[in-house]
Amino acid sequence: MINKLLIANRGEIACRVIKTANAQGIKTVAVYSDADKNALHVQMADEAVYLGPSPSKKSYLRGELIIEKAKELGVDAIHPGYGFLSENAEFANLCAKNNIIFVGPPASAIEAMGSKSAAKHIMEKAGVPLVPGYHGDDQSEAVLKGAADEMGYPVLLKAAAGGGGKGMRQVWSEKEFSQALNAAKRESMASFGDDHMLVEKYLTRPRHVEIQVFCDTHGNGVYLFERDCSVQRRHQKIIEEAPAPNMSQSVREKMGEAAILAAKAINYVGAGTVEFLLDEDDSFYFMEMNTRLQVEHPVTEMITREDLVHWQLTIAEGKPLPKKQNELTLTGHAFEARIYAEDPNNEFLPSTGTLCLLRTPKENDVVRVDTGVVEGDEVSVFYDPMIAKLVVWGENREIALKRLISALGDYYIDGVSTNIDFLKRVATHPAFVGAELTTTFVEKHHDSLFSAISEDTASDEIQASLPAMALLSLLNRKVSTSDKTPTVWSTAGAWRANANHTETLTLLSNQDEVRVEVKHLSAKHAWELTVGEKTYIVDGNLVDSTLQATIDGYKSTFSFSDNDGVYTLFNKDTHVKFSVISASLSDDNDDRGDANFSAPMNGTIVAHLVEKGVQVKKGEPILVMEAMKMEHSIIAPHDGSVEEFFFNPGELVDGGATLLSFSTKEAAEV
Repeated sequence: MINKLLIANRGEIACRVIKTANAQGIKTVAVYSDADKNALHVQMADEAVYLGPSPSKKSYLRGELIIEKAKELGVDAIHPGYGFLSENAEFANLCAKNNIIFVGPPASAIEAMGSKSAAKHIMEKAGVPLVPGYHGDDQSEAVLKGAADEMGYPVLLKAAAGGGGKGMRQVWSEKEFSQALNAAKRESMASFGDDHMLVEKYLTRPRHVEIQVFCDTHGNGVYLFERDCSVQRRHQKIIEEAPAPNMSQSVREKMGEAAILAAKAINYVGAGTVEFLLDEDDSFYFMEMNTRLQVEHPVTEMITREDLVHWQLTIAEGKPLPKKQNELTLTGHAFEARIYAEDPNNEFLPSTGTLCLLRTPKENDVVRVDTGVVEGDEVSVFYDPMIAKLVVWGENREIALKRLISALGDYYIDGVSTNIDFLKRVATHPAFVGAELTTTFVEKHHDSLFSAISEDTASDEIQASLPAMALLSLLNRKVSTSDKTPTVWSTAGAWRANANHTETLTLLSNQDEVRVEVKHLSAKHAWELTVGEKTYIVDGNLVDSTLQATIDGYKSTFSFSDNDGVYTLFNKDTHVKFSVISASLSDDNDDRGDANFSAPMNGTIVAHLVEKGVQVKKGEPILVMEAMKMEHSIIAPHDGSVEEFFFNPGELVDGGATLLSFSTKEAAEV
């Protein structure tokens, strides 16, 4: 019986396990590093224990320390999640030696599948179909090349101890073999300390299809259908779906039975995934077995309506499988899109920073968000940059895909670069819509998936967004920074009482400057905007980080962030960044000498633009101050000259302070 569970992991998978444990009345213990001391999984758990500094080797990979902490806290079981220690046979053995349940397979099964070469031998003996290839111990170049020559090119070189695409090379001809082999060996040795290579026939249009299996300690095994994980970059999955499209029931059953055969060949217990390559002629071949819960398990949960973590805990307690094979049903279709902090246009390099805006789609029965972060969290350099998994379900693939595209449009993140726009391009690509899936999908459609937005398109998007950008700028500066500080131009007469006034906003977006003429209307939060020859009537309100806008009678809602003076504006159709270069205010009809030159709020004097005593024209800027990360120009209300500046550049001023004295031209002539 598991009464107290330690989750030896972090992020979204730790949060995911905690949710099921809570539902089953099991107390939970989180572990954390320096970087994760305020993380969501730490807050969700009943208890949390510190492991050490941020690097994984000094925290989440310290198996002996985790065991020590588990014993101190009276833990019954440890769930390893995925990654870190989840496929570490030594850690599984440590748990067993200390009478702690390891929520996973026995160490012997992990060891059996830990080497791709050894796994191939086991599967061959068990009768599981294998890709034609060489998996022998003789690693001389002559033997490896001879095997490649015999099976015919192209071939695939794979590191026996590898994963994540490391130590892997495609070889298209005999003359390329030697160079590719040496490169693969070097990469494998650097990554795994082992340069043992496999040579396999390379399938030119394969699909990556995996089977979810479960086995218990009573000799029972079932498969919970398949997932298609073909769409990948650098051999890492991007979008997964279940069931595999265009796969017959006959192939599904044969692949499922082969997966069970593979699991029983190593006396497997718990959740596992058997991965296959599916060729165009419906033949399939064993690739590897992952001895843990997969990242993409939620799509299986969506089509089966089974809680796989619940299954894991049930089996770990020594109970039989919750259901038999004939009791499992497949309903509808599901997709999972991995939301990463990365830059797809720069080789998918990870992006770090603070999540200053994080808006997710609304969760319901058909939309699910698995995450381990909240707004304000930092994406650090220490761990995988996955922000969340977006999972959707539909009655069929077409409906599910529409929901995925819609949900991606509702995901707004600022502070880091993300792959969301790239995911949208994948999900809407005609080949993906048509389920034309292969492991070379991204490479095949590279130009359309990575095509840069043209300058004309970017300019059109900016122009279409200008009314909302200007409205956000106007509304946002009305917010007071403190109770003692007056709001910026909080009424139409903030600068000059009861005066009609106009303003010029200069916005910078995509390195383009745009001037917007603003006329303040009598209605609260309402303005007339003129951009070139176009005029808009706008009004709206700010609610948290949401802009509720009405533009020429059409209502729209935007999310936005202010990242150190750079705004990002989001909705399903818009994703633009901009900043306010300057804002200047002038009266339409104020020629009096008693104009108000008071500071609108607390700020800093940036510059004097004219010299004392020098004549200036009406409308000419005479002083610049900075407040709320924006520059505000003080404008001459009429012809005249500055008699005295009361503050110098660099000095702080309080809201309401008189900034200068000004003489009218007529007064100077008297």
